[in-house]
Amino acid sequence: MKLKTLYNKAYDLKPLTVEEGTFLYESAPLEELMFVGDTLRQIHIPGKNVGWMIDRNVNITNICFSQCLFCNFCRKKTSPDAYVTPMDDYKEKIDELFRLGGDQLLLQGGMNPDLDLEFYTTLFRRLKELYPSLRLHALGPPEIVYLSNKERLSYPQVLKKLIAEGLDSLPGAGAEILSDRVRKMVSPAKATVREWLDVMREAHRLNLPTSATMMYGHVETIPERIEHLISLREVQDEKPDGNYGFITFVPWPFQDEGTVLAEKHGIKSSYNGSDYIRLIAVSRIMLNNIKNLQASLLTVGKETAMLALHAGANDLGSIMIEENVVSAAGAKNRFGADEIQAIIREAGFNPVRRNQKYEIILPPAS
Repeated sequence: MKLKTLYNKAYDLKPLTVEEGTFLYESAPLEELMFVGDTLRQIHIPGKNVGWMIDRNVNITNICFSQCLFCNFCRKKTSPDAYVTPMDDYKEKIDELFRLGGDQLLLQGGMNPDLDLEFYTTLFRRLKELYPSLRLHALGPPEIVYLSNKERLSYPQVLKKLIAEGLDSLPGAGAEILSDRVRKMVSPAKATVREWLDVMREAHRLNLPTSATMMYGHVETIPERIEHLISLREVQDEKPDGNYGFITFVPWPFQDEGTVLAEKHGIKSSYNGSDYIRLIAVSRIMLNNIKNLQASLLTVGKETAMLALHAGANDLGSIMIEENVVSAAGAKNRFGADEIQAIIREAGFNPVRRNQKYEIILPPAS
């Protein structure tokens, strides 16, 4: 294979194969990949604007039957620190969110066997009654699969009930690596690849905005990373014309501090900055039909995130007023609104505040 031929194919927004993507990942010089990624970013989103937002991650519960090997957050029902968040806590956290200028709540947590669909619809309805302008970016495909099985309802039936009570968008949570070989090793009780993708297919048919993610750097291979990207691309190709589909793609590295995967199985994170930049550029090349690509400032830090903006990324995500899941495994990079805008400017771009649909809600800095 010739690198120049693959670059030209990418510039034409043609889909690359697993073999082609793997060859690029393993063989292309990093500076060339960055150039191609940045050029493609300009094709999808011309200009110098880089997005950021204000939201808050509130965990509904930390009780989860899945017990994924990479997760330090989940607890068993009998654990002394197990909880289900009470309504008074939601009110306190949302009031602070609004005071800080945000309006979106990222609602996630464990798959708690005691919580049924009525619990979630009631929670969503109550929050929207109390805060009509609040946006709920909530749950994820594993929770939809779990609720579908628990209630004996189809994915569309579950999603429609949640949307009716206030669900505004569906996070791409629980994707990890879309390989059943990998999932059997790190998250055997969670949704399969087909289940995860099928939930997203149904969400796209309902025109529910979604995001796509990848948690990498543990037991997966490079071809499995590429297969993950192609699976997302194929589902995006299936979405009805005019529907939102995957609004963005967000990759982040495995955080290994204190995890079962690291402590009991000796699997440490393989993360390094140059490999993350390589992944960003290759993701931009492979995902020819997903417009936005977010660098994970929370997990990779300032310097690597700034470089990612020159390799295909066009967003640095949220200031994350609160985040408890990846932080529990070692992610320590937290920034305020002024700081994230300063980082974007230092990288040579214009910070623009946006919402979950990547619609600008503040004009670009002059």
